Amino acid sequence: MSRNVASIALIDRVKKGEPAAVARLISRAEAGHAEVRSALSQIYRLAGKAHVIGITGVPGSGKSTLVGKLTEKIRSSGKKVGVVAIDPSSPYSGGAILGDRIRMSDMANDPGVYIRSMATRGATGGMARAALDAVDILDVAGYDAVIIETVGVGQDEVEIVRASHTTIVVSAPGLGDEIQAIKAGILEIADIHVVSKCDRSDANRTMTDLKQMMMLGMVSADKTEWQTPVIGTSSVSGAGLDELVGAIEKHRHIAFETEAGRQRRLSIANFRLRKTTETLLLERYGDAIAKAATPLAAKLMAREADPYSLANELLDSSLSGGQSHEQDARSKIA
Repeated sequence: MSRNVASIALIDRVKKGEPAAVARLISRAEAGHAEVRSALSQIYRLAGKAHVIGITGVPGSGKSTLVGKLTEKIRSSGKKVGVVAIDPSSPYSGGAILGDRIRMSDMANDPGVYIRSMATRGATGGMARAALDAVDILDVAGYDAVIIETVGVGQDEVEIVRASHTTIVVSAPGLGDEIQAIKAGILEIADIHVVSKCDRSDANRTMTDLKQMMMLGMVSADKTEWQTPVIGTSSVSGAGLDELVGAIEKHRHIAFETEAGRQRRLSIANFRLRKTTETLLLERYGDAIAKAATPLAAKLMAREADPYSLANELLDSSLSGGQSHEQDARSKIA
């Protein structure tokens, strides 16, 4: 495939499920070039059929192994599965190991499975900026379920609930995850709680603690159409995996066929709109701010002014500059 092919020309190939076209379009979405945006706009309008499953949890809880086993189970029913595995990137070099490809290498030859690793590239909240674009591309390529495995950054990783139809939080015995859940609000974001490594002797304690915390949270909560289950799984013996797949299928009904699911999808759309707007704003005014910031920073270092007044000055000048540029462009078009 030629590297010079336009992004818009890749759409038909993506619709046919061609892996090379899928890979090329995701790479361009990650790069963030303006040229790809018209293609991503069309992709978004064509998407919306896939069940997006978010999997999160602290490092070491067994997320990647669970994703691999879950993918195998879903594939056994004949469905195609896409995996977007997000890894943390270095704050210095920007690089990432992208080790999930290694863990899931057994499925690399399955034409019904597509695995894409991507680095956060400085994004916070456990999500890469192009993750949802990748989900749309895989959706249009015919993948019935798309799994997003987040970084596993710990206590503040809750963005996944605003990006997936079903959110699975993975805990492991002996890691103190139940305490992390209380501190972080992880308890509330889960549609399904999974305790991995349930063949360990202390797994029952972790499951009991999670269930008790769930009960405490339900005392004052209104009854909903979905009661969050706590499921023990073992990637070694395969225990609990069928139960997990069954729970995911049941929650898919909630996500696509109920009013609660419609509200969830509206929340996802709000999140997507806000994040896209933030990205465009940063791009639009980033260069202007970079040029104007140096003399203002010198004034700040000399304590000739305070950070708040200088920040307002910088923002006002950047915004007015951006508006003038847009007005000039519109008058040229007219």
